[in-house]
Amino acid sequence: MKPEAITTSYKRWAPIYDATFGKITHAGRRHATKVANQTGGEVLEVGVGTGLALPYYKPGVHVTGIDFSDDMLERARAKVAEENLAHVRDLRQMDARKLDFADDSFDVVVAMHLISVVPDPEQVMAEMARVCKPGGQILLVNHFARDEGWLAWLERKFAPFADFLGWHSNFHKDRVLGVDALNLVEEKRLTKLGLFTFLRMQKAA
Repeated sequence: MKPEAITTSYKRWAPIYDATFGKITHAGRRHATKVANQTGGEVLEVGVGTGLALPYYKPGVHVTGIDFSDDMLERARAKVAEENLAHVRDLRQMDARKLDFADDSFDVVVAMHLISVVPDPEQVMAEMARVCKPGGQILLVNHFARDEGWLAWLERKFAPFADFLGWHSNFHKDRVLGVDALNLVEEKRLTKLGLFTFLRMQKAA
């Protein structure tokens, strides 16, 4: 997706995101934050959106969130203030293709429902690997395209509307698996329909 399409799409989604797409993606958020909490330390959430996952990080985990959309971040900041989420250290507007952090900065990097939205997912994966500490983890939750079945048919039908919807319905998993420094250590389908998949990767020590 083009950056301007992302800005327009998420400006449209921001006021209703929590009540719509936020409900659908709840299981993935809870699972990813649970795994992140087990590691702890410094956590970067790429594509923090309206901050729906922020309350689920345990106290003692230091969370930094970034997002391309100022409209989403405005709601995330309000959530942090209203719920007194002291473990959230910073929320910053940033392009995930060029993260403004030093190499090896975070113990865990989390990206939920993001990687099929960004214009250059391969570059975003490389950047997340760069800022992750050696031995650290990258946690992804996303919808990945299927090769067959009725869901695969739906994915192909919705594909032309990616810029309007704000996400790619036919995004293939192979596009996130090409970073040499990362090893896939866990893959898990979430929910009964398996619409979303959890991937846990580890950066080589």
